[in-house]
Amino acid sequence: MADKRWALSVPVDGFTLGEHADLAREAERLGYRDAWSYEADGVDCFAPLAPVALATNLRLGTAIANVFTRGPATLAMSAAGLADLAPGRFILGIGAGSQPIVEAWNGGRFALPATRVREMTQVLRAALAGERVVFRGKALTVDGFRLGRPPARPVPIYIAALRAGMLRVAGEVGDGVILNWLAVEDVPRVVGIVREAAARAGRDPRAVEITARLLVNVDPPGAESDVGVRRHVTAYLNVPVYRAFQDWLGRGAELGPMWEAWQRGDRKAAVAAVPERVMADLIVRGSMAEIRAHVQRYLDAGIDTAFLQVSTLEPDAARRRQALGDALRALAPSARP
Repeated sequence: MADKRWALSVPVDGFTLGEHADLAREAERLGYRDAWSYEADGVDCFAPLAPVALATNLRLGTAIANVFTRGPATLAMSAAGLADLAPGRFILGIGAGSQPIVEAWNGGRFALPATRVREMTQVLRAALAGERVVFRGKALTVDGFRLGRPPARPVPIYIAALRAGMLRVAGEVGDGVILNWLAVEDVPRVVGIVREAAARAGRDPRAVEITARLLVNVDPPGAESDVGVRRHVTAYLNVPVYRAFQDWLGRGAELGPMWEAWQRGDRKAAVAAVPERVMADLIVRGSMAEIRAHVQRYLDAGIDTAFLQVSTLEPDAARRRQALGDALRALAPSARP
């Protein structure tokens, strides 16, 4: 895709879901093209897109809906609801998530993630097309489900991927791939795996859209904000799937001391052991001009759509809201020189 898209990651911290309608209208005026939701321990991935769907003509996507914590019928129904609100503008982004979300928080079993994502994609395509689905797979079984209100327009399915196995699944069966927690320098390698898998599957490799959630911290770099960013990096990169991803990308030696301290139970030492270079590679920081330039480097490296997840460590709710709103305005496509 030659057309590069700047997008929002929603919900934006400090804004209620109801306020996202006005926020999205302003974002659309400022040149943002999409809104992509996420879920972890806040709201679900579908709810934030509803006010945006009704208030704007932005393209919408989930990044991601978890294939372990929802069954295929539930996923299909949720997708159909958003597709009804935004005909032709909704993308269903799915992924396996991580062990804590699936097992510790939801009592599931994180097993055969690439197989489950592949099979879920097959089942969802049939269900969203209005077909009666009977499916027996290695990770998934569906017996006779038919969606009562199938979408009037096709719903593309994008796949969240980290390492080679899931990247190949995205290239083989996804309409797009969703990336995160990678540096600009990692983009060509990761994108190459997706494109090669698509080509081997007989698909047009350029037709698979490459999207990425970019983690943007808008606080001025310094001792206090560095500690907060290090905590964020530490919390994520000790999750098994993200640890394995960073090791696969070649950061094992740099992150080894942090992982060792974490395993010893020394959280303070783990935070202190996050290298400056890893922070600079994985978290987009600096002045608004520096952040904008960093995002552009991702797009130049092969990302088609970048959705900006802006964050601040500001504890005061009003100031936090102001800082994030100001940052989104300063980073908007219409504000670029």
